[in-house]
Amino acid sequence: MTARTQALGAYGERAAVRHLEDSGLRILARNWRCRAGELDIVALDPLPDGAVLAVCEVKTRTEGGPQSPSEAIDETKASRLASLAERWLTEEWSGSPPPGGLRIDLLSVVHGRRGPARVTHLRGAVA
Repeated sequence: MTARTQALGAYGERAAVRHLEDSGLRILARNWRCRAGELDIVALDPLPDGAVLAVCEVKTRTEGGPQSPSEAIDETKASRLASLAERWLTEEWSGSPPPGGLRIDLLSVVHGRRGPARVTHLRGAVA
């Protein structure tokens, strides 16, 4: 991974965190790692019917690039995210999700040539 790619990814994660916090979610973990992989962001979404634990995958792209951020999640990646989410629950939480359950979200961040990044939050995007 090049320094430029790393910088773009870090920029995207900062934009995603701001978006989530502005939307009322509470960040519980960033860049949580274990032997099996990494979760970008884990947040608590305080919904009226019960809080939901949101595991958020952040995909950042430059405007006009060949692939949209949402195209970067294939079946293998989705399965890995689900497995990592379960592991996070076991190791960092009480072992079971909050009353509203567990959800895997995608935050698509597009860095434009001018102005702030455009962040799209797709709740439950990864099944």
